[in-house]
Amino acid sequence: MADTMAAEAATHSAPREEHRTSTGISNEKLAMWVFLGSECLLFGGLISTYMFNKGRIGPGDIGPADVFDIPFTSVSSFVLLMSSLTMVFAVSSIVRGDLRGNRIWLATTAALGATFVAGQVYEFTAFYSEGLGFTTNLFGSSFYALTGFHGAHVTIGIIMLMSLFVMSLRGNLGPERAEKVEIIGLYWHFVDIVWIVIFTIVYLFPQ
Repeated sequence: MADTMAAEAATHSAPREEHRTSTGISNEKLAMWVFLGSECLLFGGLISTYMFNKGRIGPGDIGPADVFDIPFTSVSSFVLLMSSLTMVFAVSSIVRGDLRGNRIWLATTAALGATFVAGQVYEFTAFYSEGLGFTTNLFGSSFYALTGFHGAHVTIGIIMLMSLFVMSLRGNLGPERAEKVEIIGLYWHFVDIVWIVIFTIVYLFPQ
């Protein structure tokens, strides 16, 4: 009887094994990779739409050269790219068992992402005040759809990062659950890579 109870206690206290696929990675990580693959198709469609419409500006209409502030957007982009580095530190720290460091880097990554989103909101407000609205022309519609959709993805990433931060504060995010941080890191790096493509196509080659 005592041996049976001890065995049951050991079973409940043991870490839950991750379900692995035939590829050798967990179901959760595979699901994230599949999701990111579908996101590539989505952003590919949005980028293609923008490239098709960016030159469809009538006489007297507002175009990229009238509103873009390349130095400001470059700084904002640099902030977002630096958040990828802090995300790497967050994953590395939890793998080492440094929970305090993990919380610091998660919060730093979320703060950098929030700074980028704030810069995007400021940029949209400035563009609107200069006369470029969502329905002003096809350029405006495709620009706001593409960059706004990316901004929404960054915002979702910030929410996920803060969820991990709260889990860590409650003691529910230890080294044995490091893969959760890694999976969120995959999403965050994807968002950053997509922005590199968007920034290059939209801002560096506006015409």
